[in-house]
Amino acid sequence: MLPADLIVAAYSNGYFPMADDSGEIGWYSPDPRGTLPLDRFHVPKRLARVLRQQHFAITVDTRFRAVIEACARDRDEGSWINREIIERYCELHELGVAHSVEAWEGRRLAGGLYGVSLGAAFFGESMFHHVTDASKVALAALVERLQQRGYRLLDIQWVTPHLARFGAVEISRRRYLALLKQALQIDCRFGEW
Repeated sequence: MLPADLIVAAYSNGYFPMADDSGEIGWYSPDPRGTLPLDRFHVPKRLARVLRQQHFAITVDTRFRAVIEACARDRDEGSWINREIIERYCELHELGVAHSVEAWEGRRLAGGLYGVSLGAAFFGESMFHHVTDASKVALAALVERLQQRGYRLLDIQWVTPHLARFGAVEISRRRYLALLKQALQIDCRFGEW
């Protein structure tokens, strides 16, 4: 079992847990590390149109368990989000450390994402969608929230082609750890919407 305080300590030192195919939990600190600079977040034209249409309603922390479970099911190549990860992050959510952003189409949970917030750092873990563009809208809402509340670091672990479209970049582990150290010294509140 993963103690919640161990997970928090790991994030504070640049590591995060993932389950492998056998269900064993491993600790990772990639080099290079993927980040999404909050001051350079890029909204593609198509997404900008979707955002203007306000097709999705956004909520925060209303369906954390549903979001993480949907993320676990939404992985094509098998999931690193096993039952133990789900339970520990739900515990972190109850402690006010893990958060979710939900995108709704009417009463349907259409997409969302979750991650961990410490100081002025947000560690994005996973996202899902059942409706086209829902996870992208949730990401845009997350970035807007982090910008408004003075966050300094949005960790995405690895840069994917999908996230590169939004301005994601790779930085060295050394640079990442320096940015993380600075961000952890700033008190930000993810808090209410």
